Order: sequence, then C-alpha cells, then structure tokens
Amino acid sequence: MSKVSYYTPEGLKKLRAELKQLKDVERIKASKAIAEARDKGDLSENAEYDAAKEAQGMLEMRISKLEEALAGARIIDESQLDNSKVLVLSKVKIKNQTNGMEMNYTLVADGEADLASGKISVNSPIGKGLLGKSVGDVAEIEVPNGVMKFDVIEISR
Repeated sequence: MSKVSYYTPEGLKKLRAELKQLKDVERIKASKAIAEARDKGDLSENAEYDAAKEAQGMLEMRISKLEEALAGARIIDESQLDNSKVLVLSKVKIKNQTNGMEMNYTLVADGEADLASGKISVNSPIGKGLLGKSVGDVAEIEVPNGVMKFDVIEISR
C-alpha cells in the first residue's frame, strides 16, 4: 500500500518531470553503458560491466520509489486550509526562546523540503513540533541536545 503524501502543484510537476527524465533518458544511457561494457570481453572479470549493472539497479530503484511516491501523491487545495493553525504549506514565523533569533519556514512535503529556501518537511523534528500550533503557542521540539522552545509569532499562506 502506498503512503499518501501531499504536494503543491509545482512539487508534483517537478516529481513527474524527474520520473520522465529517469525513464526516457537515464534508462537508455544505462542500457548503452551495459552494452558497451559487455562488448569488452569476459564478463566475469569486467569491473566496468559490474559497475554499469549496479548503476542500472540504483536507477531502477529510484524510478520505483518515484512511481510509489506519485501513486500516493495528492495536491493540496490551499483554499481549504485553516490559517489559524500550522498545517502543511503554512508559512510560519517563529522565535527561538533561548537566543531570540527569528526564523521563517514553510512546511512542505518531504520531497519538496529545501532548507536553503526556507522549506522544511512536515516530518522533520521542527515541522512535527509546529504542526497544529496557533499564534502565541510555544512549540517544544526535541533535539539531541535537549528541548528547544519556539514561540509561534505568525502564520500565513
């Protein structure tokens, strides 16, 4: 049974494009690499052939994972989301109680997470700690060093 994951329309489009690239381009490259290595002689001592077969296996595994993700993918209808609580696709402004540092994050599905652009997964420790919180709530997030406390300052879409 596939796991349901929620995506933005852009995130789902990116996922489909990656799958198409892997199937239409990378699969052909992998087959050619195997054929070229096979032509070089004895397969029992051909490291190039072994490497090409292993690369093909990794490619097929990635394709399988993407197909599984797409099978359980759902697009989030932002118009139906509640702005009073932190949910998937919420833009959240939080303040670290320890050092006073303010941060802005957008909670997204695992496949769309990109910390450099401020997008964190809802399954990350911070994402899990923020889900369901309202403005004024304190999110207590378990980290290896102990517990970090964040004030939820603002929620938007």
